[in-house]
Amino acid sequence: MSRTLKLGLICAGVAVAAFTAGFAVFAATILRYDNREPAAGDAVVVLTGGELRVREGFRLFLAGAGRRILISGVNRATTKLELQRLSGVTPVLFDCCVDVDYAARDTVGNAAETRAWLQTWGFHRLVVVTSNYHMPRSLLELKRSLPGVELVPHAVTSTNYRADQWWRKPAAVKLVMTEYIKFWPSAARWSMSMVRNKLASASPSLPPSLPPSLPPSLPSSSSPSVSPAPAFSPPPPRLTGL
Repeated sequence: MSRTLKLGLICAGVAVAAFTAGFAVFAATILRYDNREPAAGDAVVVLTGGELRVREGFRLFLAGAGRRILISGVNRATTKLELQRLSGVTPVLFDCCVDVDYAARDTVGNAAETRAWLQTWGFHRLVVVTSNYHMPRSLLELKRSLPGVELVPHAVTSTNYRADQWWRKPAAVKLVMTEYIKFWPSAARWSMSMVRNKLASASPSLPPSLPPSLPPSLPSSSSPSVSPAPAFSPPPPRLTGL
C-alpha cells in the first residue's frame, strides 16, 4: 500500500470519527432544550414548521411571555382568520398584537424577517419557539442577524424525537441527521459574521484623507522662481545754462 493511500485512509477515518462525534454532541444538545423554566421576554417569535409550534407560541403569548408575537414563515394558503381560530386569541387582541410573516421560506428567511420586525418594535429580549431539533440552527441564524438581542429558547418536543431511546427509531435518527447536516452551513455563516465583527471593531477609524498643501510662505517647487520687479525711480533732472 502506498504512503499516499495510507494517508488518505487515515484522513478519511479522522473525518468520519469527527463527524460521528459531532453528531453525538449535536443530538445531546437537543436534549438540553426543555420547558421547565418559564419563558418571558419582550416578545415571542414562532418559527413555523408544525402546528405544535404555533399552539405553544400562542399559549406563551396568552400567558404573558411577551407583549407581541410574530408567526414567521406561515404558508401562504393559511389565512389570518384560520390562524386566529387556531390561536384561541380574541379577534381584537389578534389584530392588535399578532404579526404574521408570509415571506420567510427557511430558517435564514425567518431570521431576516424577525430582524425587520424587531427594528420596527425595538424589542431586546425575544422568546424563540420552535422544535427542539430545530433550535440549535435557529439560534445561530438569529444570533447572526440579531446581535445584541437576548434570545430565550423555548423548545417544542417533536413527536418524532423523544429523549427515551430515540436512536432506536429510524425516523428520529433520519430527522436529527438531516438537521445536523443543515446545521453546518449555519455555523459557518455565524463564524464568518463573528470574524467580520471582530475585524470591524479592531480597525481604527481613519480621518478622511486631505489633499497635500504647502505652507503659504513657501513657493511650490514645481512653479518657476520669479524675481521681484525693481522699484521704479525717475532719472535725475538735467541742469542747463551753466
